[in-house]
Amino acid sequence: MSQTHTPTVYVRMRSRIRIQRGRAVKLRDIAHVLASSEDQEDRLLELELLWPGPEDGNLILIDILQIIPRIRQLLPEVNVELMGSGHTLVEVMAGKGQASKSLFILVWLLLFFGSALTIMNFHADVNMQEVQIRIVEMLTGHRDEHPYLFQIAYSLGIGFGMAVFFNHLFKKKWNEEPTPLEVEMFLYQQNVDQYVVIEESERMHKQNQRELKGDERA
Repeated sequence: MSQTHTPTVYVRMRSRIRIQRGRAVKLRDIAHVLASSEDQEDRLLELELLWPGPEDGNLILIDILQIIPRIRQLLPEVNVELMGSGHTLVEVMAGKGQASKSLFILVWLLLFFGSALTIMNFHADVNMQEVQIRIVEMLTGHRDEHPYLFQIAYSLGIGFGMAVFFNHLFKKKWNEEPTPLEVEMFLYQQNVDQYVVIEESERMHKQNQRELKGDERA
C-alpha cells in the first residue's frame, strides 16, 4: 500500500520589520520560507498578505494564524510547519525613515551639555577639586590650589574610560561585543514589542469575538 508524501513548508517569522507606507507586505518581508521546490518557494515569497492603510496605524501585528490560510489557499497540498515565534510586528513608516541632520545636531548638543553638567554637578557635590588638591599635595609635598596638569589628565582619563566602557568611538568599535547602551536599547525594544504584541493580540481577539457575535445574530 503506497503512501502519498505531503510536501512541507517551513516558516520562520521575523520578530520586527519596517516598511514604507503605500506598499504591500509580502511573505518574504516578514518570514524565511523553505519549501520542497524552488517554484513553490518563489510563489510563497511573493504572496501578498496586506496593504497597510491609514486606519491600521503605524504598528501592525501579523500572526501565523493569518498566514497559514493564505498559504493553503495558494498551495492546498502543503503542510505548514512553524519554526520559532509565531508573529511579526510590522512598523509602517510614512517617510524615508531618515532623521534630519538638524534634529541630530540638536539631540547631540542636548546630550553633550546635559552629560557635562551632570559630571560637573557630581564633582561639586563630592568636592572633587579639594580631593584633587589633596592628591597632588600627597604626591608632590606641595599644596597647589589649581592643579591644572592633574585635572587635564583626569579629564582625558574620563573620556578614555567612557570610550572603553561603551566600546565605541564614533563609528569604530574595539571588539564585536555589544555596548552596554546597545544592550539596554535591545532590552527596551524587546519589552516594547512584547507589550504591543499582547495589546494587539487582545484587540484582535475582541474584534473576532464581536464579528462572531454579529454573525450569530444575523
